Amino acid sequence: MRPALLLAILALVGCSAKPPAEKSTFGLRHVPPAGASVSRTNATPITVTPALGTVYGKVAHVNPTARFVVLTYPIGKLPPNEKRLSVYRNGMKVGELKVTGPARDQNTVADITAGEAQPGDEARDF
Repeated sequence: MRPALLLAILALVGCSAKPPAEKSTFGLRHVPPAGASVSRTNATPITVTPALGTVYGKVAHVNPTARFVVLTYPIGKLPPNEKRLSVYRNGMKVGELKVTGPARDQNTVADITAGEAQPGDEARDF
C-alpha cells in the first residue's frame, strides 16, 4: 500500500511542474525577456532545396597520351554510352568527356573530347 501511495504522490508532483517559458530549440519560437527590444536583420525567409537528380562522377584515372579517363560513380548510377559530360575542378569547367565504355561495377571509361582532366575532378551532365 505504501509504495503505491508513494508512487502516486511522486507522479502528481512530477507532472505538476511548469515547462520553462523560454525555448530556443529548432522549430520553437524564441520569446525575448521582458523589456528587451527585438530587431530583425534578415526579414526574408531562406529556402533550401536539395539537388536530388544530379549524380556526380569522379575522375579516378587519366591517360593523357590516349586521352581517356576512368570515372567512378555510385553503384547503379553509371551514365550510358555516348553520354556527354563536363569535367569540373574547384567549380570551374576544365574539359568535356564522351562516355565510351566498357563499364564494370561502379567504373566506366570516357574519352576526353576537349580540355583536360585530373584525378579527383568531377564529371557532371553536359
